[in-house]
This record gives sequence, C-alpha cells and structure tokens, in this order.
Amino acid sequence: QVQLVESGGGLVQPGESLRLSCAASGRLFNIRSMGWYRQAPEKERELVASITTGGNGNYADSVKGRFTISRDNAKNTVYLQMNSLKPEDTAVYFCNLVVLFPPATYWGQGTQVTVSS
Repeated sequence: QVQLVESGGGLVQPGESLRLSCAASGRLFNIRSMGWYRQAPEKERELVASITTGGNGNYADSVKGRFTISRDNAKNTVYLQMNSLKPEDTAVYFCNLVVLFPPATYWGQGTQVTVSS
C-alpha cells in the first residue's frame, strides 16, 4: 500500500503564495507520476499539475505561469509552489500518485486552500 500525506494549505489573500507538500510512503515501485488535483465546492475534481519520475511537468492552463510543481525523488515528496493566488484557486487540493504496474492510483486526504480578502 501507499500512503500520501499532504501539508501546507491555509488561508491567504489574493496575490500571496503557498507551498504544498506531499510525502509518499509504503510500497513505492514503478511510479509513473505524482501530482495535484483540486476540487472546489459543487465542481468536479480537476488536474492542477503533475510531474513524472523523469521530471516532465504538466499544468492546467489556469495555473500556468503561477504554479510550479517539483519533486524530490530521494524523499518521495512532491511540492506545489503556488504564486499570485486568486480567489478562484480556492479548493481542496489532493495529492495523487500513479503506479504503472500493477496499475493503481492513490490519493491523499486533501488540504484546504482558501484565497480571500
């Protein structure tokens, strides 16, 4: 099994920054990617950013240029640096880990990010 523990959420004002962290533990083999999704009230969960083991990043158009995803493979940790936050970034952010074989997807418990003046 794989466990994902997120940290770093909170309440900030528009234009401020936050950094989310997600530490993975357990049976960490054949990892394809780690990433972040978010879900706002009454909306579907959506991809924010993901990064492969090789370091290739993928971003939602709405966060390009503001958010940066990175990972420390030695620590099995993925980070999401969020700058220039907007009220529409308010959501619960979930860490995600995808295993190639056997195929599996794991989720963290979620961390709340609220952007409000």
